[in-house]
Amino acid sequence: MTAEAAAAAVADASGQRVDKFLWFSRLTKTRSEAQKLAESRRLRIDGRVVTRASATVRIGSVLAFTRAGAVRIVRVEALAERRGPFAMARSLYSDLTEE
Repeated sequence: MTAEAAAAAVADASGQRVDKFLWFSRLTKTRSEAQKLAESRRLRIDGRVVTRASATVRIGSVLAFTRAGAVRIVRVEALAERRGPFAMARSLYSDLTEE
């Protein structure tokens, strides 16, 4: 199964855990780092504060969080089944952060 086919198969699902999405999309280095971010109350999904790593993210969801003192805003474009190379991971989201 190709990476595109795997992403399309997951896209048909209802959603994905936010910690998995952050790790698969390489927005965090480790899944435990993604879990800590979600539980720290520094992450928002569509404007609501996230308090648990199992919160669901869907295609079209907007994530806002702080990293190294800067606010990062991304929109979910696709979901994946596994953590892949950077090029595939970068296609999972659009960066909305104003620079």
